[in-house]
Amino acid sequence: MQPSLWVEPVENKPLEIHFILYKPAVPGNVGAAARAIKTMGFNHLRLISPCDHLSDEARMLAHASHDILESALLFDDFTSAVADLDLVICTTAKGRSAKHDYHSSRSIREQLENKREHLLKVGFLFGTEESGLPNALILQSDMAMSIPMAGSYPSLNLAQSVMVTAYELSPLNALEKPGAPISKSGEGWLTLKRQTAQVLNDAGILEGTPLYHRIMERMATLSANDIPLFLSVISRIQKK
Repeated sequence: MQPSLWVEPVENKPLEIHFILYKPAVPGNVGAAARAIKTMGFNHLRLISPCDHLSDEARMLAHASHDILESALLFDDFTSAVADLDLVICTTAKGRSAKHDYHSSRSIREQLENKREHLLKVGFLFGTEESGLPNALILQSDMAMSIPMAGSYPSLNLAQSVMVTAYELSPLNALEKPGAPISKSGEGWLTLKRQTAQVLNDAGILEGTPLYHRIMERMATLSANDIPLFLSVISRIQKK
């Protein structure tokens, strides 16, 4: 007997945005990132193998956002840091070979809103100050996002990248204000992601191969209206 592919939506569950810093080396950048997150109305910070994020330098740059630093979740590796997230979006410059599609920071909020009712937790992953994210983590992320910039200024500081991203996403907070209508939230996307991975592996399209990751990358762009359709298709494939 095949397990059910659909999880009953949970009403009035606000979308959680989690900012994830991968091996940040400068305490001041972590503090400034915490300030940016709180300024734009977000609360969730995750750190993977960080520097001393509670140092005086970090607290000074956090400026009234010490609660974000103190409540940050700490992880030793990427896999554990994203294990409970429905969707992981990495932030990186265009031109990296690990992904085919790089979505603009100006359009990413609309993409989240399009499948809002099927998401509970979304993570935005930021790389190191020195070299950004390794290709392996870009490949493992569901989507890749880049921030449009003038050609003569090829990169942003880590904290600046967090600030721009938080600003672009800040209208999502209107969904979480008391009295504001909140659409249904459920795990439709995460269920689809897991079941698609199973079907691909059963078909011999294994994780780590270019075709596998290309299919999963395109699946991440589905809208809310597409998710039930694809769940239905996968259900029929598995019954066969």
